[in-house]
Amino acid sequence: MSEWLQLTASDGHFLDAYIAKPEKEPIAGLVVVQEIFGVNAHIRSVADSYARDGFLAIAPAIFDRIEKHVELGYEGADMQKAMSFIPKLNIESALLDVAAALDYAHKETGKKAGVIGYCFGGTVAWLSATRLKTDATVGYYGGGIGSFAEEAPKVPVMLHFGKLDTHIPKEEVDRVHTSNPEVQIFWYDAGHGFNCNPRSSYEPNSARIARERSFAFLTENLRG
Repeated sequence: MSEWLQLTASDGHFLDAYIAKPEKEPIAGLVVVQEIFGVNAHIRSVADSYARDGFLAIAPAIFDRIEKHVELGYEGADMQKAMSFIPKLNIESALLDVAAALDYAHKETGKKAGVIGYCFGGTVAWLSATRLKTDATVGYYGGGIGSFAEEAPKVPVMLHFGKLDTHIPKEEVDRVHTSNPEVQIFWYDAGHGFNCNPRSSYEPNSARIARERSFAFLTENLRG
């Protein structure tokens, strides 16, 4: 079952959030953090898939602070508009929105809650582990993660990157590994966005393996 509801961040900002609920009692809560394309069909499908696997999944509409109801594709004018959001993004505000989603997930389930994020959301997921009250995080190809490599996560973290990703220099990921050797980092023979099936860079085998690893990791660290 899925629905939209409204959250309130600690600074008083109201934002929409997509909620996907499991059929039975949830394993835990899971915040799904968007790419720069909004809470679009792909991100909703990610939330839906984790709900089918037993998590209460919530995807906060982080772009509500810039423009409401952002839902973009991956080519042409949609890609151009998505890129235009990048200089407008405020990572601190995004973390307030994720914190509101985590608070909802904790209260709704009465259990642990984690964060999983993609692209921009991958960086937000990393910062959730270092700054927020989460219990585990997973990040996919977080483009800005190298800027925060020295921040130490307070919870278990798993990160996924593509060897062919021209957006993220390997040196940035190496800084994360050097500063935090306990973090699980996996590399795939794929490019940026390899998990996203609507994108031309989608790589199904890598996506499957990363999904299996992520699910096992989240279940181990969030159950009970």
